[in-house]
Amino acid sequence: MATDTNHIALMFNDIAPTYDKLNHILSLNVDKSWRRKAVRRLKKSLANISNQKILDVACGTADSTIQIAKTVEDAKIIGIDISDGMLKIGEEKVEKLGLNDRIAFCKSCAENIEFQDDTFDAVFVAFGVRNFSDRSKGLTEILRVLKPNGTLMVLELSEPQNVIIRWFYNLYFKNILPFIGKRVSGNGDAYRYLQNTVERFPMPKEFMTMLETVGYQDVKHKALSCGLCRIYQAKKA
Repeated sequence: MATDTNHIALMFNDIAPTYDKLNHILSLNVDKSWRRKAVRRLKKSLANISNQKILDVACGTADSTIQIAKTVEDAKIIGIDISDGMLKIGEEKVEKLGLNDRIAFCKSCAENIEFQDDTFDAVFVAFGVRNFSDRSKGLTEILRVLKPNGTLMVLELSEPQNVIIRWFYNLYFKNILPFIGKRVSGNGDAYRYLQNTVERFPMPKEFMTMLETVGYQDVKHKALSCGLCRIYQAKKA
């Protein structure tokens, strides 16, 4: 498991300088809309809680972390990631926006979160669960650090169910995305890895069952953009 984690960290370190640019190009900026929708749901789940404490797991370059800070005005957010390169860019973005008083970062993996039990009112994971080296362990760790009645919000890419849309999706992911990824970042393998992790990610019913199996309650999901992305929401008892 450690080898996989180290390999993933090195890969993301390599593409960190072009990560944001490529994300927005490859998704035609739709990823920003997906994040906003998920964060609005997160805010709604925290409506009756003051001075919220939120953990952003696999925060990358902090796009989601910053969106949370802008949307959930009273929250303190901690972002964790395994990639030093991604965290460095996230820290620079947060400093430029003057959000240092509300956002902090630390290097940590989802399978071994370095916080005490019942610490966070909510945990947010955007496009990161498919990179967990041990998915069940990571989800269990997140459950551990959530406070009772705390919310887990997962935003994750998904293979669309519609046959026609899936044909275009496969054409894009298997041919166009790695080509553009290699031209811009110099690392085509990283974007083939992206395609593979999306293909291997559980179908919605299977992932919801996994969440329930590790102990989450009130599990639900919403498809975005014809199923290209999904929001999963769950509670800790």
